[in-house]
Amino acid sequence: MPRRARLDTPGTLHHVIVRGIEKRKIVDDDQDREKFIERLGELSLSTQTAIYAWALMSNHAHLLLRSGPQGLSSFMRKLLTGYAGYYNRRHYRHGHLFQNRYKSIVVEEDVYFKELVRYIHLNPLRAKMVESLPSLDRYAWSGHGSVMGQVAYEWHDTEYVLNWFGKRLKQARQNYRCFVEKGVAMGRQPHLVGGGLVRSAGGWSEVKALRRIGLKEKADDRILGGGAFVSQMIDETELARKYRLVNLDREKATCELVERYCHEKGVSSQALSGGSRVRNVSKLRSELACKLIDELGLSFAEIARLLGVSTSAISKIYQRKAIKSQKSTTSP
Repeated sequence: MPRRARLDTPGTLHHVIVRGIEKRKIVDDDQDREKFIERLGELSLSTQTAIYAWALMSNHAHLLLRSGPQGLSSFMRKLLTGYAGYYNRRHYRHGHLFQNRYKSIVVEEDVYFKELVRYIHLNPLRAKMVESLPSLDRYAWSGHGSVMGQVAYEWHDTEYVLNWFGKRLKQARQNYRCFVEKGVAMGRQPHLVGGGLVRSAGGWSEVKALRRIGLKEKADDRILGGGAFVSQMIDETELARKYRLVNLDREKATCELVERYCHEKGVSSQALSGGSRVRNVSKLRSELACKLIDELGLSFAEIARLLGVSTSAISKIYQRKAIKSQKSTTSP
């Protein structure tokens, strides 16, 4: 069965799990941990990807993040490829470090945000990487210490997290710490590491209860959330996919048009995009600018970047064309 496409539009909340290939380690020591966290932080800031919760374990990592304008796939590719390259060089190894496909679950925020922050931040304690909650408060390789103000990571959006627990910083931290402490006795909570009807409902007993009263919930194993949220996410992702396809089609048509005109006029694409003012290049640039506006609907700014001139230059080209067209229709 083919893998289904990931669900993502900018601003979507995801629980991401990355694992080492064949359950092998992805970090060997604190130098590796520092490098992974450094890369995570740099990419978070440069791609406007908000990180709310995270835990770096020996052979896997958890992230609760909100995708930025470039989307989740771009962010994760840069994170994992860059770190894997560093790790392989340092440890004199070759081949894949991570499983080929990381796991990403779209999350219904109102219902699961606090639960997932707690679940992710408690991972080191559940795995006995720290011996107690006070030790976790100061632990550098989970976002819990950052939320508690004991470890400083400027890229970690602790303010957003603490706003869920109170308006005043001190009280919010106390409420958060209390909430996390209550989760220690809850164990692994497998319903928080995936999507689908059973996990979203909280287990088979809840699903059976819904069925007994005749309620049917739409579900998707890529989404942790109720039926209405599932429908909303699928609709939004489909719209975004269609928009991307339209843009790809337009990009292809633009390239074909530019290549055809350059070939016909004997002008290189480098000269065209390099801002050359040679007469035949300038003439071709004017013709192309008008074609790209009239036939493909590109903006002045898009055409300016493509043809290596300013936006005002494209505006003047089109104005001259409009004046010339007007004169030709009014002349006797």
